[in-house]
Amino acid sequence: MTSKTRSIHRPKSIPKKVIRISWKDGLLAVLSGILLILIFPSFDLETLAWVALVPLLWILGGKGPRQAFWVGGITGLTFYLGTLHWVTNTMVNYGHLPLPVSLLILLLLALYLAAYVALFALLFAHLGQATLGLQWIGAPLVWTTLELVRAHLLSGFPWASLGYSQYKALPLIQIAEVTGVYGVSFLIVWVNATLALLLVALRNPAPADGPAQLRGRSKPRSSLALKLAAPLVALSLCLAYGSWRLKSGESALKEGSSQKVRAILIQGNIEQDRKWDRRYQEEVFALHRELTLAAARAPADLIVWPEASTPFFFQSDDRYRPQTFALAGQSGAPLLFGSPAYRLNRTGVEMFNRAYLISPQGMVLGQYDKIHLVPFGEYVPLQRMLPFVHRMVEGIGDFAAGKEFTLMSIPQGRFGVLICFESIFPELARRFVLEGAQFLVNITNDAWFGRSPAPYQHMSMVPFRAIENRVPVIRAANTGVSGLFDPRGRILQQSDIFVQTWLRGEISPKDPREGLTFYTRHGDLFAYLCALCAIVLFGIRARRRFGR
Repeated sequence: MTSKTRSIHRPKSIPKKVIRISWKDGLLAVLSGILLILIFPSFDLETLAWVALVPLLWILGGKGPRQAFWVGGITGLTFYLGTLHWVTNTMVNYGHLPLPVSLLILLLLALYLAAYVALFALLFAHLGQATLGLQWIGAPLVWTTLELVRAHLLSGFPWASLGYSQYKALPLIQIAEVTGVYGVSFLIVWVNATLALLLVALRNPAPADGPAQLRGRSKPRSSLALKLAAPLVALSLCLAYGSWRLKSGESALKEGSSQKVRAILIQGNIEQDRKWDRRYQEEVFALHRELTLAAARAPADLIVWPEASTPFFFQSDDRYRPQTFALAGQSGAPLLFGSPAYRLNRTGVEMFNRAYLISPQGMVLGQYDKIHLVPFGEYVPLQRMLPFVHRMVEGIGDFAAGKEFTLMSIPQGRFGVLICFESIFPELARRFVLEGAQFLVNITNDAWFGRSPAPYQHMSMVPFRAIENRVPVIRAANTGVSGLFDPRGRILQQSDIFVQTWLRGEISPKDPREGLTFYTRHGDLFAYLCALCAIVLFGIRARRRFGR
């Protein structure tokens, strides 16, 4: 880049280390953040996803990488503050932290997540200094790569990945059986980048010797048309593929060749501050018993209670363990429920977040210990370095992680259990299906979230687990959202939040003779290929910069 070009981005009157952002750029960055908030539950304006990043990409066109980083950070901070504001409810009401401290923690979490958007903006601007072609295809590659990193780094937090916003767009999201949720995110960002490029080219063409940025680089109309057509063709092909898969799924259901599971889901709606209060122990159990017996008046094959639905240690409680077995016998169906558990070892006591399956005949058919624990909720990462956290957050858990992907079995099929936010990690669901699960059960307690968008955001990720592996999913939540999902991601039944209710429905377990999906066999191969392609792009960028 020539010194003349550099002067366009950093006038001599501005010190080199000072980053200045105009109020117009700031407003556009905030606008992108607001649009991203609106595409997720409970707003569910998912169509806005296809233009949400356009304001950000527009202003990045005339920015150097350092300035782009801060502009992207504004978008990211707006997005995550608005999407994750519910975490303060957990910290104030159940962690008993002062509101100012809770807001500070929310801000720190949002800043961490916003750093991914800021890094995306920086890399996007960096590619734009070479050629629009790299920037146009680099945008979805970089965004997808960063979503992959966010899903695994520091225990992983893939909440609000862009693709999840489209959980209701069934024809589009069927590609998840090949690409996972990352393929949907890729398409969304690709369309946004193409629209931004088109708007810039139409509104603000630049002379041939102008700076090689998104705003201000004229291109032949044929090249522009090709860039516009490519993502539209890809989107059309994905929609056509999805429509075909939905129709083929309907045909399979009409044939009725698969075994049916008549499932009952119990939603007790127990307030979080009562769940572990011994004064309400009998009341909590009695409520689940009444709902179960009412729902089981008609024959059932599986009854599912939520995570931690028994406010006692089922493995050793002399009073409620026999009553739980008796209830399974009265209902006439296997009962799956969540309960805390423990194990004694040489160093002391290990606690587990466990799911049990018991039979009407009074036998424990299976148990599964939660593998992916919630950091700062069920355990404290780097506890030796953060000894004060236990004292700061009252009631924080101290669980040990399970090791085995244990399958459970009823006569109608085998299934894996995802406890709480394990459902947001596709690799866990995939592993269960690889082990032979014909359907999945998600038990959760979302009472921590209060009346906020969080329960709906949590639920919106479940359809992707069904599509990725082509297995149905049963979901029982203490305060909602409970529901049944078919292998195409359709929501067959769904409860509201904070109501005492039960749901009854049928699912068709995956036929063991059916082959595994591409995603089940290969996992996030698409996302890793995006990461590899992004590295290649930056290699090309470096060669053009230093090879002159």
